[in-house]
Amino acid sequence: MEKKLLIRSENIPKHVAVIMDGNGRWAKDKGMNRIFGHKNAITAVRETIEAAAEIGTEAITLYAFSTENWKRPKLEVNALMGLLINSLNKELSTLQNNEVRLNTIGDINTLPNNAQKTLKEVVSKTKNNKKIVLTLALSYGAREEIVNTIKNISKKVVNKELSIEEIDEKIINNHLYTFNLPDVDLMIRTSGEQRVSNFLLWQMAYAELYFTNILWPDFRKEHFYDAIIEYQNRERRFGKTSEQIKPAE
Repeated sequence: MEKKLLIRSENIPKHVAVIMDGNGRWAKDKGMNRIFGHKNAITAVRETIEAAAEIGTEAITLYAFSTENWKRPKLEVNALMGLLINSLNKELSTLQNNEVRLNTIGDINTLPNNAQKTLKEVVSKTKNNKKIVLTLALSYGAREEIVNTIKNISKKVVNKELSIEEIDEKIINNHLYTFNLPDVDLMIRTSGEQRVSNFLLWQMAYAELYFTNILWPDFRKEHFYDAIIEYQNRERRFGKTSEQIKPAE
């Protein structure tokens, strides 16, 4: 039976976050450099977005480039930025055909000017698409996001635009990069590593975490469906007991 048929339509995660890990190891296993791995990861990105759109997920966020990734060799960073630009231009038709709206989070101003320009163009061209929101986390770090949120809220308190008593979870949410997205329901990480790596720390407070040994360039729709099926087989309690969340018979 096709795996997609095992997915229950009434329990689809609204927001899936993905840490795309394993490009370097994938390339090394083939005797190639890390850049070769990044270039061969585009199919995984395309299939993951298409699979998410097909099952009715509202939002998918991909950890494309972290604030820590700037510490990598300059050659690799430059290659990643070039790949980002080329992929956005090449995959625009895929985004349009699948009704995907592009969104970005992170310190986008630190990206090269040509990358910023291409991102803005694709965001603009896809702004009316309604099926799914694809968010690329670029030059993103969750701790930095939280620090900036605290600074922005503090400024409003100092300027008497906001009182301390008014600060609650909703106020904080509204000052995050992801203010227009639902909380993460499911986080997928490839390559066997089991950590969240400074990704969406606030937004993943109640997320289910799914780890797979598949290296990112090998990740396909069937692997995404595996994660969704696993998610649907878990019991999300949000601090309650099993008895509290199960309907009385």
